[in-house]
Amino acid sequence: MSLVEIAPPPTAQNAAIHLHPKDNVAVARVPIPAGTVLEIDGLTLTTRNAIPMGHKVALRLIASGDRLIRYGQDIGASCTAIQPGEWIHTHNVAYEELSFQYEYPAAEVPYPPATANMPTFEGYLREDGRAGTRNFIAVVAASNCAAHTAELIAASYAGEKLPPNVDGVVAFPHGEGCGHSIGPDTIQLQRTLSGVLNHPNVSAAIILGLGCEVNQIDHYLGKGAPRTDRLMGFTLQSSGGTRATIAAARGAIAGMMERASAEMRTTLPASKIILGLNCGGSDSFSGITANPALGICSDMLAEIGASAVLAETTEIFGAEHLLVKRARNREVAERLLSFVRGYKEYLVRMGGSFNDNPSPGNKEGGLTNILEKSLGAVAKAGASPLMQAVDYAERITSSGFIFMNTPGYDPVSLTGLAAGGCNLIAFTTGRGSAIGFPTIPVIKVATNTSMYTRMRDNMDINGGRIADGSATVPQIGREIFNMVLRVASGERTCAELLGHKEFVPWRIGPVM
Repeated sequence: MSLVEIAPPPTAQNAAIHLHPKDNVAVARVPIPAGTVLEIDGLTLTTRNAIPMGHKVALRLIASGDRLIRYGQDIGASCTAIQPGEWIHTHNVAYEELSFQYEYPAAEVPYPPATANMPTFEGYLREDGRAGTRNFIAVVAASNCAAHTAELIAASYAGEKLPPNVDGVVAFPHGEGCGHSIGPDTIQLQRTLSGVLNHPNVSAAIILGLGCEVNQIDHYLGKGAPRTDRLMGFTLQSSGGTRATIAAARGAIAGMMERASAEMRTTLPASKIILGLNCGGSDSFSGITANPALGICSDMLAEIGASAVLAETTEIFGAEHLLVKRARNREVAERLLSFVRGYKEYLVRMGGSFNDNPSPGNKEGGLTNILEKSLGAVAKAGASPLMQAVDYAERITSSGFIFMNTPGYDPVSLTGLAAGGCNLIAFTTGRGSAIGFPTIPVIKVATNTSMYTRMRDNMDINGGRIADGSATVPQIGREIFNMVLRVASGERTCAELLGHKEFVPWRIGPVM
């Protein structure tokens, strides 16, 4: 690939993309001026107005109240008559919450048999059998009160030469843990921070508190806590303040680094990969290019007994019936639906709705409502059976395709995936996202060539070549899979090279 990639010039035949025979809309591959003649699957029509790139154009007359079909699925009803060649978007599409007759699995779906041709990668084998793709020392704040000191501890290693096999000392500051209500919100924060501390990409860690916050460090250090031989705790109040705590932490980290340096990458089966699937800054191309390509990669991982974890409950709404149909059994399907119902109740309490997502940027990129966005988003999960549904930051214990209950807000979603044990994350983006994570490599897949070229420093793979016609969905899917293996073995992603370290736990309760 050249450094600068250019999409092919538009013609009447390739200026718009018709995705499914049932669709009564097509998607503009490039900006299409008004009065342009299009030839789409045997239809010839003239655009009545300008169609922005990624936006929809009507293929035939759509009467007021008729259904709009994309991906062969219902994405809402027109609120006015739409003529062939007319631009379709929020001005002429009504939002509604659809009701589905769910098709539950008729029988238990078995796990796939072990493969004889198992790919491998070079990773860190942990005592519990999980695999690390990185080897960090983590300094995790128990509360906002210790966040600044955690950052100072990590920053004190800037410019220092690290021992071999140590990827760095990273801080996990955040704004939670002190004014929390006791109950589900505190429990979720503790589950999240425990998952970060006891993560296969972390060789050893420090849990750091002020001393008087709601989220006490004793929760992480008590009897039965995992990896206590690799975890130490300090509070500013007992250590003598900020400077004394930094000195004490550095003393502990010296021993942690010595141990981490002795840990070596070894050849491991790719079945130990747990890949988080996320999208952010999505556009209309997401469901055409990068997401289905990532779905191919997800299916390849599921086939070898690895894990691919789809997140973002807000972005399966309107497509959850497709996932229910793929569930391993009725229990998994019901848990998935409980997350959708619970999230809906959560939004109603806050005076919101699912259609608050798409964002303004998503809409500018051609996504009209959450139904359309969700149908494209679930393509990241391929076609494999849904083997497990887990709550936010809950430990992932299954192989195959898994769903995690998270918000659509990217840093919060990535934090949940990380805490659940994902050792890599693949992130598709159409508008452009620069997000990363402190201890987990994040692979960025662009949905369109225009953005990929514009944000080349942030993008690892150009899925836009699918829309351009220079690559197929399976080809890009294989490219993502191969990069997953390389990154798992140590190759740095763009987000890592740029130093992105976003970390935001999900706050669900009131501030006390």
